[in-house]
Amino acid sequence: MKIRHACGDNTDPFVSATMAAQRIAGVDEAGRGPLAGPVLVAAVILDPARPIVGLADSKTLSPTRREALFEIIRERALAYCIESVEAAEIDRINILQATLTGMARALRGLLPLPELALIDGNRLPTALPCPARAMVRGDALEPAISAASILAKVSRDRRMLALDIEFPGYGFAAHKGYPVPAHLAALRQLGPCREHRRSFAPVARCGVR
Repeated sequence: MKIRHACGDNTDPFVSATMAAQRIAGVDEAGRGPLAGPVLVAAVILDPARPIVGLADSKTLSPTRREALFEIIRERALAYCIESVEAAEIDRINILQATLTGMARALRGLLPLPELALIDGNRLPTALPCPARAMVRGDALEPAISAASILAKVSRDRRMLALDIEFPGYGFAAHKGYPVPAHLAALRQLGPCREHRRSFAPVARCGVR
């Protein structure tokens, strides 16, 4: 799944390059830890002429506030792109590589392309369309990354609500695929569904359905 809006050599730029860049993209993901569903990655270039009040790490916001900001970001951003890396690809290349792959895809999907990418975490993808910097806790420090975290989180939550209807019994709507006791109990009873990550140990232990 890709959601793209016209409003994505990988080197660590000098401070002067950061200050000179006019189109700075923030990048973040949602869903690395769950046992089921995709990883969602978003890249956002904010428009300085249309500031957004209240941007923060999506994990610190209520669902209602995240949903409201989701719509505001999509309306006011200069560009955004949301990429989904599905469970089958996660199993094939592992969760770290799936996340980095999604980040690169999201950045390449931006129109216009960014001049600099600020990526949450301590790892950078390869084959990016612009210079990039990794920022630990960037979702709490950099507004563009905060915006990306909100787009990724809301998009993934909506996807898991849809999967709860398609695969009843696992409780995806409640826990979003995370390994909470209720989810582990459902896995033991029902076995994995198509959306479970077979390479994750708790799923692998439950066998193939």
